[in-house]
Amino acid sequence: MRRGARLALAAVVLAGCGVAAGLFALERAGVMPRALAPYIEKRSSGHNAVIVGAGQFASRSLLALDRDSPGGAPDLAALTLGAQPQPAGSANPDAAVVGDVAALRAAMAAATPGTTITLAPGSYDIENRALEASRPGSAQEPVVLRAARPGTVTLRSNVPVAIRVNAPHWRFENLTIDGACAADDDCEHAFQVTGAASHFAAVNNTLQGFNAHVKINGAGGRFPDHGLIEANTLSNPAPRATRRPVTPIDLVAASDWTVRGNIIRDFVKAGGDRISYGAFAKGGGSGNVFERNLVWCEAALASVPGQRVGLSLGGGGTGKRYCRDGQCITEQERGVLRANLIVGCSDVGIYLNRAADSRIEDNTLVDTAGIDVRFAASSARLDGNLVDGPVRSRDGGLLHLGDNRDAALWRSYVGWHPVRALFAAPAVGDFRWTDGAPERKQLRRDGVDLCGAARDTVSAYGAFEDFGACRRP
Repeated sequence: MRRGARLALAAVVLAGCGVAAGLFALERAGVMPRALAPYIEKRSSGHNAVIVGAGQFASRSLLALDRDSPGGAPDLAALTLGAQPQPAGSANPDAAVVGDVAALRAAMAAATPGTTITLAPGSYDIENRALEASRPGSAQEPVVLRAARPGTVTLRSNVPVAIRVNAPHWRFENLTIDGACAADDDCEHAFQVTGAASHFAAVNNTLQGFNAHVKINGAGGRFPDHGLIEANTLSNPAPRATRRPVTPIDLVAASDWTVRGNIIRDFVKAGGDRISYGAFAKGGGSGNVFERNLVWCEAALASVPGQRVGLSLGGGGTGKRYCRDGQCITEQERGVLRANLIVGCSDVGIYLNRAADSRIEDNTLVDTAGIDVRFAASSARLDGNLVDGPVRSRDGGLLHLGDNRDAALWRSYVGWHPVRALFAAPAVGDFRWTDGAPERKQLRRDGVDLCGAARDTVSAYGAFEDFGACRRP
């Protein structure tokens, strides 16, 4: 059933059914209050004042039942996730040290395997055209572009792409890259990784003010496989006034990427369809892994209209000409979402769209619309997840459910959130257990949790055993 039809059905059910029958029907329809509320308000607008007022009241009431009230932006700066104050990588005594954009462009154009380019402290304005990483490194000797210490170097981009990478084995460390365009349409990507740019790595960078901070795509029949995005913070200071896609990590057609230990937050799209994602992999790739990330859809930018989805395998689908196989029979194969904490999304926390042979393991979802596995091409094995909301199959999606803990959809319509209640104050980022960690029924073999701690033989549901271990001493 299409989304609009499901919302219309839900509205009719609420208006015309008894409580028990209505909740049963809503469970079958799969419509969360957070999705129904804006639909009711929109449909009641433009009528007489009584109808408009009733629609607004119903919308507010549904959201109050389903979602936490904004408690102020959570403090994420002291976490061991995302960009860290200690530098990634190590200093190279033979590194070329550059102090302006012209020298940086020249050093990048002359790079050979093993070259390290260190930026002197300061601010660098990227104007007129992107910085180009077009000289290949090697597996043993990548080309490295870095700041010696995080927070000392800022690249300010006033062009659609700040750094375009189209050669293999480039690594970027400890940089701050800010989109500084007058119009949001003009600041698309901090990094565009394309074509032959395999084995790209971005580690310990802070990226903000872009529509798709890291964009990965094929070009000329080549695909930038085997990438790494680790320990970065990706965010936006304000909603993006654009009709273009808003997805901080936008991975299309590439395979075997690892996205690990990042903070991805506040990716609100204010234009067009108002649908945005924290990160997705789509376009016919395979073997992509998203693990140990904190995705907070609305940390500082709460109560803005639109739909925010946390992580997705398949996204909203891909045009055939952008697909790895030219068809996208499946959007993703053998993708893994593991030990991620996903919080505060106006739509689902995890969405699978034509994603075959997926593994969804040990994730914690709080204040989202749960997990959707959609279309017959999707198949997923879910195990160890802690979900504040429902796990749903739609349009023929195939679920293999292991040992998970979730909450039936109907509970949200009566304001009952048993999973959310396990935490002290999740709306402000306090994920301490209120009464001890909920232990899994089945033994876990091995693994590392969100905070980097080894899992015990019997471990808690979800992404972490003790969230306190995610805070720096």
